[in-house]
Amino acid sequence: MKKLLVLLFLTFTATTFAQDGVSVNGGTMVIKDIAPVWPGCDGSIAKKKACFKQKLAQHIGKNFRFPEGYTPGSVKEKVVVSFVINEKGAPEILEVKGGTAALQNEAKRNILSIPHMTPGQANGKPKAIKYKVPFTF
Repeated sequence: MKKLLVLLFLTFTATTFAQDGVSVNGGTMVIKDIAPVWPGCDGSIAKKKACFKQKLAQHIGKNFRFPEGYTPGSVKEKVVVSFVINEKGAPEILEVKGGTAALQNEAKRNILSIPHMTPGQANGKPKAIKYKVPFTF
């Protein structure tokens, strides 16, 4: 009986202190990355992730400015920006591919103007989370 009570206590304690993004399946522990949280997003992990995607798309559309000499529809180019939201919740550019230098600079400026947010996590610790965003002109 005493062993059963200890086992129940340990099971209850383990589930009480479990971290988001950590699950145990059989003898395997899986640690999932938790996405950064955009300011104003709340709810479950899935809701925060969906909110992040929506807010990012809105941010890009609202803050994009065509460089001098370009107008909507004047070019048929694609710029792809790879970036992370770092451990402090700020965007950092990793790589920019495609398009002209002017379009690349505007895409970088747009991404770097993303607001500061709660950083992503893995195993309860801040972690840089990678993203890749295509800008199609």
